[in-house]
Amino acid sequence: MFNKKTTATVDYSKGHVAYLKAVKKHKLMVKLCQVGFLILFILLWEIAATNKWIDAFFTSKPSSIVRLIVNLSRDGSIFKHTAISVFEALMGFAIGTVLGTFLAILLWWSDFFAKVFDPYLVVLNALPKIALGPIIIIWAGAGMSGIIVTALTISLVVTILSTYSGFKEVDEEKIKMLKTFGASKLQILQKVIFPASIPTMINTMKINIGMTWVGVIVGEFLVSKAGLGYLIVYGGQVFRLDIVMAGVIILAIATALMYQLIVFLENRFLKWRQ
Repeated sequence: MFNKKTTATVDYSKGHVAYLKAVKKHKLMVKLCQVGFLILFILLWEIAATNKWIDAFFTSKPSSIVRLIVNLSRDGSIFKHTAISVFEALMGFAIGTVLGTFLAILLWWSDFFAKVFDPYLVVLNALPKIALGPIIIIWAGAGMSGIIVTALTISLVVTILSTYSGFKEVDEEKIKMLKTFGASKLQILQKVIFPASIPTMINTMKINIGMTWVGVIVGEFLVSKAGLGYLIVYGGQVFRLDIVMAGVIILAIATALMYQLIVFLENRFLKWRQ
């Protein structure tokens, strides 16, 4: 009897170990393919530009971009532009996330206000917010404050609508059970609504990373004298596609790092829940 149980446990453990190995192998293959496709694209781009299969004046080429980034790193200008844009993006993202979540809580708290402001939020969400950029710059100032407000405006409505929608989708039976035990609205928010909506809020934060960077770049296109947006615009004005591509590549890296930070927080949260 004892030996049969032991054998069953050992067999289960071997199967579980094999499953974990298969999962790790799959993840490794995905990462290798991602890196491989990127390297292949860069090599084909370099070969095509070098052999004049494509016009390097319009597309630049990886080697030129790398040389430019190295040169800009030596005088520190690339770090200055990147730091300014990253700071603006982080400020817009943080303020938008906190303020949007707070306003979503207010809408959940008062069904009356939610019904009043719902059509306005829908219209604002559908409105091309980039068109409001010049107006926002005039109101908030032609400087870093205006750029941050532009980024905040673009991400705020999305945060409110997504978070509020997550609040409304929480299981009603759990809310009714707490009400049966005499829980207040604040206790329901703390014990059920907010914890159950954290995955939704994390997904909203992932979306807002891109939205925030759109606001930052639009603001820098309009008024900035420094930043990645300014670098991209300057490169286009002087017909230096290597400057434009360098700015775009650094922008992509900064966005990816911010996204990975949210993914890290999400994984930590999932482990905590388990």
